[in-house]
Amino acid sequence: MAEITSSPCAACKILRRRCAEKCVLAPYFPPTEPAKFTIAHRVFGASNIIKFLQDLPESQRADAVSSMVYEAGARIRDPVYGCAGAICQLQKQVNELQAQLAKAQAELVNMQCQQANLVALICMEMSQSPQATVQQSLESNFITSTPNSYQNNPCFLNEDNNPCSLWDHPLWT
Repeated sequence: MAEITSSPCAACKILRRRCAEKCVLAPYFPPTEPAKFTIAHRVFGASNIIKFLQDLPESQRADAVSSMVYEAGARIRDPVYGCAGAICQLQKQVNELQAQLAKAQAELVNMQCQQANLVALICMEMSQSPQATVQQSLESNFITSTPNSYQNNPCFLNEDNNPCSLWDHPLWT
């Protein structure tokens, strides 16, 4: 009978030792992925990796190896903070994106209110003087008004001629 020889796992190859049949590292560090073990070995050491894997149930070992390799890579990139540094950076990005989203939502609400006020103004002008054109209405109420005359500008008044609040509705939900 011919003896079947298999390639040693990446861990045993890097450690220059014989890969036993029941090598605890073999399922998680295949010979095709030597960098995976090299990274984890550099940070945690082979004996710590072996002890850690032996203490875990087999069902959790693959996830543990994946986490160790990720943490080791983060530690190599950022020796002080490791994964915590990456998490902080991602959290900062999330906060910045949430602020941008809130600003965009506020601008959208503002534009919707302006559009509603414009439509209401046009309807009001058309009902008061049907012969006036929309162009004349726009010229008389928007172009000639100054930025500080918004209190007297009908586009900021509701149906009861009370000032319309842009903040009656929440900016975001």
